Amino acid sequence: MSYPSAPGSTPVCYRHPDRTTYVRCNRCQRYACGDCMRSAAVGQQCVDCVRAGAASVRQPRTALGGRWHGSGKPIVTWTLIGINVVMFVLQMASGQLERELTLWPPAVADGEVYRLVTSAFLHYGTMHILFNMLALYVVGPQLELALGRLRFGLLYGLSALGGSLLVYLLSPLNTATAGASGAIFGLFGAAFVIGRRLNLDVRGVVILIGLNLVITFVAPLAGAGAISWQGHLGGLITGALVAAAFVYAPAKQRTAVAATVTAAFLVVFVALVWWRTGVLLDMFGGAVIIS
Repeated sequence: MSYPSAPGSTPVCYRHPDRTTYVRCNRCQRYACGDCMRSAAVGQQCVDCVRAGAASVRQPRTALGGRWHGSGKPIVTWTLIGINVVMFVLQMASGQLERELTLWPPAVADGEVYRLVTSAFLHYGTMHILFNMLALYVVGPQLELALGRLRFGLLYGLSALGGSLLVYLLSPLNTATAGASGAIFGLFGAAFVIGRRLNLDVRGVVILIGLNLVITFVAPLAGAGAISWQGHLGGLITGALVAAAFVYAPAKQRTAVAATVTAAFLVVFVALVWWRTGVLLDMFGGAVIIS
């Protein structure tokens, strides 16, 4: 511990006793040299007082509890885009990856439950991943800022699982499904809920969701290829429900509510997967043979 110089003596810097100085910190009144002094709103403060003041300042948050990080960069959104792109490159380079990681219900029933997760990071072709990543790039940063990185990551993950779950429950057994669309639709649902919570004009979001749902159901009828309405609808419903629980939670209980909601959704998902697996095993006489 250092103290101001004794009366009558030549004042020296509290951190550098070999340096004479006549400048005092406005906060602690200790003498400090030019290297140990910083400009403050009023006068100057020593580096220790500046550091203590910075530590006592609460980090700014959004109206929904999202924490504003110094960089302001949507790290989670960029990371998710990066993972999807890397997986797509690996998928194109290896013919086996798509076969082993897409969501094929008989394989999940046979014990390959991880396909419920891995399928959300694979895509069927360049246009498929391009549209999904463009949507994530546009919608993700704003949601990440509003909710904070942790809750945004939970929202994305639960939406992806919700889409995969409905595919597992309702899709034909002879089809394999892949894509981040379930998670993206979950973000669309969350954008609507958050917009309503903040009393914003959500007509644009409603139109976006409506157009995508029309494409989901009409495109296959027009011969434009198969689209998993189960994955889209499951992600949309899950994302909206998760977002509602997150943003309507009392401010002081947001963390506890986020943890509880996440755990509750995972329990429901596990229970439904277990039930569906039992149904499929009974259908195949207790064993699923995949080749």
